[in-house]
Amino acid sequence: MLRRLQQGEKLSLPQSRPMPSVGKRCHELRIDDKNVTWRIMHRIDPDAIIILDIFDKKTRETPRRVIDDCQKRIRQYDNDLKG
Repeated sequence: MLRRLQQGEKLSLPQSRPMPSVGKRCHELRIDDKNVTWRIMHRIDPDAIIILDIFDKKTRETPRRVIDDCQKRIRQYDNDLKG
């Protein structure tokens, strides 16, 4: 799915869900593995796909810690770009 995003394909539910609570252009990819459903939080920029976090999700709600960590990483990434 990441390769498809890199190639410019727009993914939607059930594979990808927008995550405005994290930030603009942020999404959550859903990857079903044998015994676990993985989530890849990412932001789609014009020139890059920024991976913010990868975690296994066991409940419907995204943990607050994950959202906070992703927001912190976005700020750090954007600050580094301005650098």
